[in-house]
Amino acid sequence: MTDEQATIAFPKAVLPNDKFLLMSIVDMVVANKIAEIVIGESKDNRGADNVIMDSARTFADTLKRETGATIVYEPEFYSSQEARAHFGPKNGPEHIDASAAAIILNSYLNKRASADTA
Repeated sequence: MTDEQATIAFPKAVLPNDKFLLMSIVDMVVANKIAEIVIGESKDNRGADNVIMDSARTFADTLKRETGATIVYEPEFYSSQEARAHFGPKNGPEHIDASAAAIILNSYLNKRASADTA
């Protein structure tokens, strides 16, 4: 999630990847009046989609249909490694995932801010 001015990202929640995931996200989007969703775009070192991207795009299409939110993809190169380096190995995988998501969102916000000032 971001602050009200959409200038900085912070971890909001880690949701289990189960049969309720889509509805949990839809509920969060509606409750927080979210208009734009940033999804990490997973690529390999050659720039090709990683195996997970087909499923991620299908999920994003469903999310867009269910919420009406705009979907934006942001490269997620090494975001988990960056989160681990920043927070250390003592934190659990949920903390690392949430932090990596905030790193991805901050990357998008920084690019958007740079484009707005150009």
